[in-house]
Amino acid sequence: MSINVFNLPDLGEGLTEADILRWLVAEGDTVTMDQPIVEVETAKSAVEVPTPFEGVVHTLHGAEGDTLLVGQPLISVSDGIEAPESAAGSGSDDYAPEPTHGAGYREEELAGTRPSAELSVDEADPEAGEDESSGNVLIGYGTSAAGSSRRRRRKRGGPAAPDGAAPTGAAAHTHDALTAAPRMAPTVVSPLVRKLAREHGVDITALEGTGPGGLIMRRDVLAALEQVEDQRSRADAAGPAPTGLATAGPATPGLTTGAPVPPPPAPGGPAAQGGPAGAPKPPAAPSPSSSPEHGGAGQDVDPRTGLGVAVREPVKGVRKTIADAMTRSRGEIPEATVWVDVDATELLRLRAELKAADPQTTPSLLALIARFTLAGLQRFPQLNARIDTAPDGSRTITRFQGINLGLAVESERGLMVPNLCNADRLSAVELTGAMREIIDVARSGKASPAQLSGSTFTLNNYGVFGTDGATPIINHPEVAILGIGRIIDKPWVVNGELAVRKVATLSIAFDHRVCDGGAAGGFIRFVADCIENPSGALARI
Repeated sequence: MSINVFNLPDLGEGLTEADILRWLVAEGDTVTMDQPIVEVETAKSAVEVPTPFEGVVHTLHGAEGDTLLVGQPLISVSDGIEAPESAAGSGSDDYAPEPTHGAGYREEELAGTRPSAELSVDEADPEAGEDESSGNVLIGYGTSAAGSSRRRRRKRGGPAAPDGAAPTGAAAHTHDALTAAPRMAPTVVSPLVRKLAREHGVDITALEGTGPGGLIMRRDVLAALEQVEDQRSRADAAGPAPTGLATAGPATPGLTTGAPVPPPPAPGGPAAQGGPAGAPKPPAAPSPSSSPEHGGAGQDVDPRTGLGVAVREPVKGVRKTIADAMTRSRGEIPEATVWVDVDATELLRLRAELKAADPQTTPSLLALIARFTLAGLQRFPQLNARIDTAPDGSRTITRFQGINLGLAVESERGLMVPNLCNADRLSAVELTGAMREIIDVARSGKASPAQLSGSTFTLNNYGVFGTDGATPIINHPEVAILGIGRIIDKPWVVNGELAVRKVATLSIAFDHRVCDGGAAGGFIRFVADCIENPSGALARI
């Protein structure tokens, strides 16, 4: 019986990891080639991953909620064919899938070391047959025959496998091959983990990784930080020792900086008794975790505020991508914001007339404003651009001939920005259908990486949340974003007289490196004029 190990494939767009949302199969199930086996969430979207093998599910390498890196084992599938006794006696049990720990990672993500290559010798299996290719078209991998090849692994100096030994599982074989190998340095994937450890004074050489083969994960660094924080909070609650001398507690694994943390006094000891033997014991003050205000005994208590913690949510997947993008935008882009109030009364009247004439092809308000926005970008191309930085630090402003319009969409998975490619070629009616379709796909979590990247300008309709104005954050690496507030009744001067009009606030945040206030002001004024006189604008554009 042979076992094929399928590693997490490259899902495209340079993604290096994915979170397991739910398994579609269980161990022991029979699967066919190209059958979806798991739904994973990347930094871009949620996708179903099919298997390139058929047979019986032997091992699921990860639980729901776990994060796997590209190239790590995802699932092991057995072909269910028992090896003949002659083959078992000839040492065929030495055959097992080659551990590919770290082999599929992108070079820029390799921050640690691999097990020494001198510990084993790989030989091509002359008896391995070729499997039929499935022609799978998922980005980054296929179901070619090469993917199911098997190799012989033989440790130097190790005893030969006894005849008739049962074949070991792929996951156990891979784990043993990795953990048994001596390492010259801790295995760390992603420079982000190293940076986190370095910034908080965590010695990664003292950590014990919980990932496959002892891989040090982000959660291992965070666990070390929580451990020292817990000791510090206990020490603060206990107060100083009676002698007035700080007692150094046991060293916290992985921490190289910071003052020693005194341990809490032992129950029944002098500190707890508060005086000589036989002296009356003072009443003990209720601890934060056991007081009624903090939710009862055993509850997680925040040491900084003294409040009980309702939930701890890891920042990963789409939320991590949003956080990184917003931080990068604020950190790199010197942005400025310009806003203007606009009278949208005539725009609402025009749309009502169009709807009365032909309800089936009436463009939405957002599509009409998007049409004006696209026309404004053609007049002010400085805002439809990107800044590229070369390795030597030099910068180039890249302007585009077409416009990929991004739409900020709130979904259950967080903020997404799907985009309409070459939106400048679409009419207001065509924009209505295209926008509705791309928004539905994004909210369902089924948008592809290509649909969630590549925009050159973003339109943000925050008026749907009942807000009037905002200072939107630019969607890096774009250089501008237009925000639209809600349309409400406001007093407005018309022909020298006060009237009640439908008024909205437009705001544009722009990168001051690519243009000055003149271009941004001219653009937003153009869009405002189109909204106030939509009939004349549509005739011109």
